Amino acid sequence: MQRLTRPLAAAVLAACVFGVPAIGAQAQSQSPQNQTPMLDKQPQKDIPDQKLDAAVAAMQQVASLRESYQQRLETAPPSDKERIADEANTALQKAVTDKGLSVDEYSEILTTAQTDPVVPGKILQRIKPAEK
Repeated sequence: MQRLTRPLAAAVLAACVFGVPAIGAQAQSQSPQNQTPMLDKQPQKDIPDQKLDAAVAAMQQVASLRESYQQRLETAPPSDKERIADEANTALQKAVTDKGLSVDEYSEILTTAQTDPVVPGKILQRIKPAEK
């Protein structure tokens, strides 16, 4: 079961890499009178199953790439780190687009997963069969 958290952790990392704003940053911009949970404030978006399938496949690829590039960055001389980071960003973007999603669509799905209580469950349902 420990492996189930890796793709979700990668999704969070991917959200940072692709510039998806964090929930905390959005919540801080709310005025004090708007202290109701964000889940109540945003309309829920229905993500087609095909897009969720593609996003999950991309998340799994992103997790694998993240591990690989993280190891490379840790052992690389300082002069190579920027080149490796650029290479990693390119590879991460390709992992998403190769699954049939734009980076914007992928980021939107990740954002929706942070704000819609149903989406994380749908994502986990798609991850579990691949983990068996």
